Amino acid sequence: MKVTAEQGRVLLGWARAELRRRLGAAATPRPSGAWCEVPGASFVTLRWAVDGRLQGCIGSTEPHVPIVDDVGHNAVAAGLYDPRADPLVQRDVEALDVELSILSPLEPIAFTDRASACNAVRVGVDGIVFSSGRQRATLLPSMWDRLPTPDVFLSALLQKAGRPPGAWPDDTRLWRFIVDKHVDMAPRRTASP
Repeated sequence: MKVTAEQGRVLLGWARAELRRRLGAAATPRPSGAWCEVPGASFVTLRWAVDGRLQGCIGSTEPHVPIVDDVGHNAVAAGLYDPRADPLVQRDVEALDVELSILSPLEPIAFTDRASACNAVRVGVDGIVFSSGRQRATLLPSMWDRLPTPDVFLSALLQKAGRPPGAWPDDTRLWRFIVDKHVDMAPRRTASP
C-alpha cells in the first residue's frame, strides 16, 4: 500500500494519539475515508528525540486489517510492549520521534545458498523477512545504515530470529519488501527516561 504525504501525516498523528490514549488521554476520533479502510502492513518505530535511543519498533509484514487499525495497534505495541521499551508516562509521548513504514507486498527471494541470497538482496533498498521452521524475523530497510553489507544484514536477521549469525538452515525462506516511510519529529526535544 502506498499513502500520500497527507495520509502519512494523518497516520502519524493517529499513531501518537493512540499511544496517548493508552496512557490515559481522551480518545481522538479515528481517521476516516476510503483509504483508511484499505488493509495495510506497517511498522511503527519510536525513538527518543533527545538522543535517538530506540523506545520500540513493532509491526506487521502482511495486511490483515485496515491500515489505520494496523498503525494504531503497532504504535501502542512499540511504545508499551516491545521488550526493549522503557516504561512511559503521558508526557513522554511528546518526546518521541515517530517513524512509520508502510510495507509493500512481500516478494519471495529466490536463492540456493547463503552466498546466492546475499547476491539477491538489494543493498539499501530491501527490507527482509526470514523464516525457518517456527522462527521468523524482520529487518526494515532503515537497518542498512547500521548493517551495510548483505552478509552482515543476513547475520543480524538470523541472530534476531534466535539462530547463530553464521547459520543457514536448510529450510530458510526469505522475502523482500520496500517501505513508504513517513516521520513525525517529537514536539518536545528533551527528556527521555
